[in-house]
Amino acid sequence: MNPTQFGPSEDLSRYPRYEAGDLAKARTCEIDLAFCPEPTAMYPAGAQTFVEVRELQKPLCGASRPGHFAGVATIVSKLFNITQPHIAFFGEKDYQQLAIIRRMVRDLDFGIEIVGVPIVREADGLALSSRNAYLSAEQRASALTLSRGLAAAEAAFKGGGERAASKLLAAARAPLEADKAVRIDYVELRDADELTPLETVSGRAVLAIAAFVGTTRLIDNRVLASK
Repeated sequence: MNPTQFGPSEDLSRYPRYEAGDLAKARTCEIDLAFCPEPTAMYPAGAQTFVEVRELQKPLCGASRPGHFAGVATIVSKLFNITQPHIAFFGEKDYQQLAIIRRMVRDLDFGIEIVGVPIVREADGLALSSRNAYLSAEQRASALTLSRGLAAAEAAFKGGGERAASKLLAAARAPLEADKAVRIDYVELRDADELTPLETVSGRAVLAIAAFVGTTRLIDNRVLASK
């Protein structure tokens, strides 16, 4: 667990940890070695050096969680430096994180192939997340509004040919706004690479949502490509 990517009021101390389960899954995939350092091994006393991807870290989750992506970029760069991998895999559910790591690797000449891993969903569409463990049965039902909103926008995009950001965002927001248990952090349509805001989709875009269900903050996204 990386403490530098958690803010003072965030859930580091109670964040779900599944190290034993993760290691068991790794064994089934014929993984030979797992590197699981303690924070004290990664951050020497008085550490002052951080890595930042200045523009990509600003919008979306970066606006809600100041300092989060500096913590992410720093720990990932340290892990890359220590382990010297050829390929690294990151989930597409944390889309902004994936974009930041890709840019960091390019800008700092790490020479590592970054592979995005598709979002894994429950049968009802809920994106898998460690934070889902916080949800009650009622809250879990409300959490489905994120995937439903994304599905509605994707249907308008693919089936209806809609390209206007305002219409796609309205479709995505509607299920969330209809559920009083959901508090929207953001629903935004951004360029898939630069994360700049869009008025019309003409290439690749990411439709991203962050919302609170109770006190649990959830994220989800869909990539929309017009070409």
